[in-house]
Amino acid sequence: MTIKTTTKLLFGLFSLFFLTTIAQATANQAPVRGIYITQYMFENTAFLNHLIAGAKRAGVNTFVIDMEKPSKRYRDNLALVKENNIRYVARIIMFPGGGTKAQIENPAVWQKKYALVKQAVDWGASQIQLDYIRYNTKQKPSANNAKNVLTIISWYKNKLSGQNIPLQVDVFGIASFGESKYIGQNVQLFSQSVDAICPMVYPSHYVPFPEHFKKPYDTVYSSLKSIKKQFGGDDMPIKMYAYIELSNYHFPMSHPKTLEYIKAQLKAVQDAGGDGWYAWSPHNRYDNLFNVLASQKSVD
Repeated sequence: MTIKTTTKLLFGLFSLFFLTTIAQATANQAPVRGIYITQYMFENTAFLNHLIAGAKRAGVNTFVIDMEKPSKRYRDNLALVKENNIRYVARIIMFPGGGTKAQIENPAVWQKKYALVKQAVDWGASQIQLDYIRYNTKQKPSANNAKNVLTIISWYKNKLSGQNIPLQVDVFGIASFGESKYIGQNVQLFSQSVDAICPMVYPSHYVPFPEHFKKPYDTVYSSLKSIKKQFGGDDMPIKMYAYIELSNYHFPMSHPKTLEYIKAQLKAVQDAGGDGWYAWSPHNRYDNLFNVLASQKSVD
């Protein structure tokens, strides 16, 4: 091989590396646009391929996937996600329905979940998201509740920091407006040990239900702006990824109304200065979302 040929080859490899690096950096800086997927639906390979095709058409770049029990199908299907350059965020349910005082104050209980976290990281999770990281609603209100939950969050953060894996935590919409002493969620306090907060600002969860059903934009926007106010303005020390909903279980909607309901929430997240969003559908039906996003791309 001549010097000239070698030089061309090295230049080509360098160019490829440079372009790949730039593409990855751009993807990492892009706002998060994600969907939630149950483990059961994720292990349905045909359905997963449908979601991947829709996500690519719509510009969805992140899949939040439940990790409940490691399986060969789960591992194999992760390869499809990675091949299509979609981020894998593993969702871990800490205390189904919320924890009792005894559960939350017993490290032997909540440290068991780390086995799922470790498996997800070993399989390539880019971030870990903890859900149901709270007391159940039957507990007595206490200023110590959020501190006890923070102890758990901090333990997980310390385990993940050495692996350079960011930690996200889901919080109820009520925590957008300040500490919830019943369930033990405090966004300001949690910011000490998380990389991102994921407020579940579903209009269907706010009372009075009819009022918030009619005003999905206002509900989402005011909730996210209230979180920012807890930090003194728009300059937050952590990322904020809002969970939005694609339907309202209190009120049926026509197809056109459903699309407008989705658009209103997406716009609210953007206008409030969120770092991105995750769409929630309990049965993982995302065609309406994909169509909304695809139509917005064509307009842009």
